Amino acid sequence: MSMSATAEPVSSVDLELVLSVDVSSSMSEAEQRLQREGYVEALQDAKVWQSIKSGRRGRIGITYVEWAGPDHQSVRIPWAILEQPEDAAAFAEALRAQPIIRGRGTSISGALLLAGKLLAGGPAGDRQVIDVSGDGPNNAGLPLQPVHDTLIADGVTINGLVISLHADDTLDSFGPRYVELYYESCVIGGSGTFVVTVAKTADFANAIRNKLVNEIAGLSASVHPAAYQVHSGPVVDCDTVGEAPGR
Repeated sequence: MSMSATAEPVSSVDLELVLSVDVSSSMSEAEQRLQREGYVEALQDAKVWQSIKSGRRGRIGITYVEWAGPDHQSVRIPWAILEQPEDAAAFAEALRAQPIIRGRGTSISGALLLAGKLLAGGPAGDRQVIDVSGDGPNNAGLPLQPVHDTLIADGVTINGLVISLHADDTLDSFGPRYVELYYESCVIGGSGTFVVTVAKTADFANAIRNKLVNEIAGLSASVHPAAYQVHSGPVVDCDTVGEAPGR
């Protein structure tokens, strides 16, 4: 596996993919372990490998970031080129060995800022995608929309993995589909953008695998696409903070 922590492009790839993963304290340690293991398993899945080899070059650049509040962002695995099955296995095992350090707050703007910097210093790719997970709206750090809009204007696609594990518990949720609608209205964007929702812990592995297959192959039809066209404007207020900053 070829890794690079420098700002110089390491190779030409079909896709530059930043996996930007929420580790805020609103998720339990057990849930975060399941989320991490979902990525470890998905990266070694045959369908994900087939999607990598379906590209013109048959290789992608990938990096893995965990984030919470504006001061809690960590590049767990720097840029790597996945070109052979052993590359994906090495990336997955390196990820499995990393500790999970939870943080307070949900700064999606901070996560996107870091992802943008990583894309600027990553391998030269035909497409640039940020795969951002989360279980709540932006509640800390810079306003989300200017950061989001700048990335989209630069040709970056932002896809969302919405974690809605407490959707049936009105004491511990934002209401039915709120986080999903927030991601559709405020977080995702760009060419072929889509959202995948995880509603049960048992869904993590399949949801992550399907999401990676579709974004690596440049597809969106078999997952939940953003449905902007049915709204005259955002379905939620992107400037509204929906959770306490400590979450």
